[in-house]
Amino acid sequence: MAKKITEPTRMAKERAFLVGVDIYNQQNWLTLEDSLEELSLLAETAGLKVVGEATQSLSHPNPDTFIGSGKLEEITALVTETQSDVVVFDEELSPRHQRELEKKFGDRVRVIDRTALILDIFAQHADTREGILQVELAQYEYRLPRLTRAWTHLARQAGGGGGRTGSVGGVGLRGPGETQLEVDRREIRRKISNLKKELEKVRSHRSRYRLQRKRSQIPTVALVGYTNAGKSTLLNYLSNSEVYVADQLFATLDPTTRRVKLSEKNYCLITDTVGFIQKLPTQLIAAFRATLEEINEADLLLHVVDITHPNAQSHWQSVQETLTLLKANEIPTITVLNKIDKLPEPEKATEMTRDYQDAVAISARTGVGVNELLNMVENILYFKMVPLQVKMPYQQGRLISLFHEQGIITQTVHQKGGVLIDGKIPSRYLSLFEPYFSKENTDSEEEL
Repeated sequence: MAKKITEPTRMAKERAFLVGVDIYNQQNWLTLEDSLEELSLLAETAGLKVVGEATQSLSHPNPDTFIGSGKLEEITALVTETQSDVVVFDEELSPRHQRELEKKFGDRVRVIDRTALILDIFAQHADTREGILQVELAQYEYRLPRLTRAWTHLARQAGGGGGRTGSVGGVGLRGPGETQLEVDRREIRRKISNLKKELEKVRSHRSRYRLQRKRSQIPTVALVGYTNAGKSTLLNYLSNSEVYVADQLFATLDPTTRRVKLSEKNYCLITDTVGFIQKLPTQLIAAFRATLEEINEADLLLHVVDITHPNAQSHWQSVQETLTLLKANEIPTITVLNKIDKLPEPEKATEMTRDYQDAVAISARTGVGVNELLNMVENILYFKMVPLQVKMPYQQGRLISLFHEQGIITQTVHQKGGVLIDGKIPSRYLSLFEPYFSKENTDSEEEL
């Protein structure tokens, strides 16, 4: 199926033609049509004007051009007719696919894939030094295997650095028999190495900051969810802050932490994290490791879902899949069904919570249902007890006292070099005792 879109535009933008492919037995949470609609939103977020689209169903990708030869001829004609500047594929293309497609479409038309498009959006939205470093690393790791003459001199690198004409990053000399392409590859590898070192410093800083938060004994909560689900709006409402909010994909990239009052005497720290999306590029997951560790270290996750979106269930499943990839799927989670104020019958929102485990329906914009959410958060963080057995060195007197004061001890055995304690502890303290687990603790949680 193919069609062209001819609506006029008032701004001179690059014209984009979208290509979606349905591959047999490939698991996607969105249908081909819905995924292509999401790709269109991504393209618009990146500053492109979508002028046409085409789809094809395949048992497996063509080894040379990804799509079939007949469909390629059809798309080539449409690209010419719509005067498209760029063709965007809704799958990650291999370097070979990208090279062959660029040959077919000609020098005037660029070929990019979903991954490159998302990376470009991240590059546009990265404001802090950490965000810029993370995006730049992801872009370089994506480009390295795809480097051709068209990519030389790093003209579009993140952060606006860019090498001088005839050089790469200011390097103008090359060894005997060494091509410009080889120089560029070596320079990119050097930049990747330096970026990883810089990000390791960021990771160490975040680790120290998280340790300080643990010592404060204030439990931590991470907001997760599909992009544009309303996480930042919820954080603003809960903390009376002004985190940047926009009705667009990936409006915020950098994590923001705020102190939130749960009741008269109990508080928590809530961190807003980067939004997820179907087919989230692996380069981004790797580059944003320091940021995503905020999720892994949290005592509780709030999985925010835009319940008004027609693909809400698919978005929820896609995020759950990503959490499993991050090994964060075992962390206690509350599903927050957001934007109920936009439903035709908001009073029926409670019925929707039955489709999810541990769910609550709210409006982060108006505050409806937020008190119930805070009660659930406080119950899990402060009143639910987790069974565990730890062997504590006698030098850890502070933690031993904490167990006696806040936990329920069923058995204490004094041994050489430490004390073996069996009992239950509020879940918010679990991470403090993790280094001293004497055996695999059960995952079950019991209500006190």
